[in-house]
This record gives sequence, structure tokens and C-alpha cells, in this order.
Amino acid sequence: MAAVQSMPSTALKQPGYTPIISPPAKSAPQPTTFDAAKHLSYSPPESVIKMADLGFPEGTGVSPVAVSQPFRLFSREAVEAMRTEIFNPEIMAHCSFRSNIAACQLRGYAEKYAPFTYAAWRHPSTLRLLSSIAGIDLVPEMDYEIGHINFSVKTAAQTAAEKSEIEKQKQMFAYDEGIAGCPWEDDKPIVGWHTDSYPFVCVLMLSDCTDMIGGDTALRTADGQVIKVRGPDMGRLISQGCAVVLQGRYITHQALRALGARERITSVTSFRPRNPLVADDTELRTVRPVSDLSELYYQFGEYRLQMLEERIREKLWEIKAHRRGGGRFKTMDFKAFLAAQIAFLERTEKEIVRDEDVRMGYTDTMDIPDVKVRM
Repeated sequence: MAAVQSMPSTALKQPGYTPIISPPAKSAPQPTTFDAAKHLSYSPPESVIKMADLGFPEGTGVSPVAVSQPFRLFSREAVEAMRTEIFNPEIMAHCSFRSNIAACQLRGYAEKYAPFTYAAWRHPSTLRLLSSIAGIDLVPEMDYEIGHINFSVKTAAQTAAEKSEIEKQKQMFAYDEGIAGCPWEDDKPIVGWHTDSYPFVCVLMLSDCTDMIGGDTALRTADGQVIKVRGPDMGRLISQGCAVVLQGRYITHQALRALGARERITSVTSFRPRNPLVADDTELRTVRPVSDLSELYYQFGEYRLQMLEERIREKLWEIKAHRRGGGRFKTMDFKAFLAAQIAFLERTEKEIVRDEDVRMGYTDTMDIPDVKVRM
């Protein structure tokens, strides 16, 4: 997924119904320690779509990979452990946000309140699998962006009404042999066209999507065409624990609506290249409105300075080695290095917007008309 920030969901009006996304029964204790051998249930994606497949020129982004097909990542037990953690009352009280595009999100909770989730996304085995799909060695963007939760919850009446309408539209579609199209699948997106703040995301499904229709992702190609890719559902029946990987910083995309399911909970973890010498185009435009600015800015500033430190250390080693070899100082090369680091610092400074200038709870949208995408 330009700066604005959101308020804790404690200010939200309480729903007039009993949410179905309640914690699992207490009689079924959940693990608190992540065990990769037990909790990873990996099955590789059938294929990946490359940036070139979308018409982007070579060198766009940080990897040739654009998006993966859905793949199984975590076991059902791991998913239940993550669900248990996110319903911790302290997380709901201190880490929930709302905005103009989302009624409820949980952010920045994992390190303090969710040890299982935190360990799962930082484990070397998990990172190795995701990196193999993304085509580049990845690390979590920062701890604040581990396990960002998006909620979509409906009443039983709302869900029943959706299913009834879907069946009516299916019957009409069958009757006219599809001449009128598939309107139940052409609904408005839940999030409009946007690019993400971070290079890569992994979107993990925490809900059972057996009865869900839609919920996929639309991508804009380099020439403005639109294609649809499946969300992390793996054919609906085994959706929990399945995921997709997307290079969302460089691809304009939108999330299509999901109909027919009472809940849809996704967990989004953002990633960046491990190598500090790789370009980092991270921006905070889409996340400032829904973040604790003090924590977000600290973690952003920390890793950016660490990157700069590693780059300077590498360059220092290089010029010393060149000197020992008797070579002349590469003036223009060094000036280019300095210019790149100055630009890096300027970009970092630009992203640190003063607290009083951040509009909490509002994210600017892209001025691109929504395109109906047929399932």
C-alpha cells in the first residue's frame, strides 16, 4: 500500500452484535513457543508471476518476482496460536487502529504481546522459504510491521443476505448464458488502487474461507491493463495457513471484496532486502496514519542508520583495499557514493513527518478509477 495517522479503536462505536472472531476455547491450550519443524507446513506455490510478465522493464523493483500463487506456509496449529494471541485484550486496547479505509487493524503488537507470531515471522526457516519465493534474501521490514492484522467481520444476517444474492445472480447468469456478466463477482474493492510502503509483503490467511467468493487481488500492468490473482485461499477449503507474496511497493494493486464469509482475518508482514547495499525505496505514506509514530519512527530511523553504517563500512574497506593495491583514488566513484548516501538521508528525513502534521486515521487514495475485474 500522503501522511496521516489513525486513532486507537477504543474510540470506535461498539458493534451491535456479538463478533464471531472470539478466542478459541480455553480447554485447548495453544503453544507459546514456535517450532519450525512442527509449525511450518510449507508447500511451494505452483508458479510466480514475474515483473516482466506485467510488462515492467528489467530492473524495476528489487526482484524479478512480482507475485506468487497461493501456497501453504503454516500449520493449522500455528494459525490457531496466532489467532489466540491477537485476541489478547491488551492488544485490542493498545494496538488497534482505524482509518478511512479500514474499520479495525492491529499493528505493532507482535514483539511485546505475541511471542509466537513474532518468532514465527523472524525464524530463519520462515525467512528462507519466503526469500526463495521472492527471489531475493528478505528480512522483516521492522518489528512494528510483523503480523499487521486486517479484520472484516459481518453479522449472520449480512452473510445470509450476501449468499442469497449470490445464488440469485448465479441463476440469472446461467439463464442468460453469461451475456449480462457476473455482477456478484464485479463488486467494489475493499481497498482502492495503491502501492505499499514496503518492498515485499506476505499476506497470510487466518480464516476459513470455505464459503467465500472473491477476496482476490487486482494488479495493474505496466501498460495500465488489469489482471487478477488469487488471494491466500488455496481453493477455499484449506485456506487457513496459506499465503501469497507480493512485491507491492512497485505494483499498483487493489484488494477485491470477499462475499459470503462471516469473517476474513489476514495477517500481513512486510519485508525488505537483507543486503544493505540494495536500494531501499521504503516510504511511510500509507502507515503513518495507523501507527504509534514514536515507535514507527524509532524503528525506521534505526534500520536506516544501520544500513548507512554498513554502506559506509563497506566503502571504507573498499577504498583502503584499493589504496593498499597502489591504485589511484577513484574521485568520481567516491563522489557518486556520497551523492547516493546524501539522497538516502534526504529520503529518510522526508519520511519523518512532524507529529502535528500527520492526520491520524486518514490515508490519501490514488486518483485511478476502479476497474471491474471478472472472477
